[in-house]
Amino acid sequence: EVQLQASGGGLVQAGGALRLSCAVSGITSDDYAIGWFRQAPGKEREGVACSSASDGSTYYADSVKGRFTISRDSDKNMVYLQMNNLNTEDTAVYYCAADPPWERTGFCTPMSGYDYFGRGTQVTVSS
Repeated sequence: EVQLQASGGGLVQAGGALRLSCAVSGITSDDYAIGWFRQAPGKEREGVACSSASDGSTYYADSVKGRFTISRDSDKNMVYLQMNNLNTEDTAVYYCAADPPWERTGFCTPMSGYDYFGRGTQVTVSS
């Protein structure tokens, strides 16, 4: 059974930083495209960052580019999202997701159609 569990959210002031963790089980995360998504109240879920399994390439939404960094730890089967210079618009529930390579040849974009989502973690940025 594939399971993903995001953690590390919390309350932070604008300009602060958080690191989210995603514990992956049931699969070898290195073989899968991994993405971080977020959903703010009243808004649709959006993909903010992802990491391809095929070539290690990464993608960032324009809204987080230069502030967020996605990384993997193969030994621990973990994925991280380092979030710096947070602002109030980053407030949302953050989810990690995985998609098998046979569905997208290992590339993490487009950030839609991911098969597996974990439970999210709340990030709240205060002004």
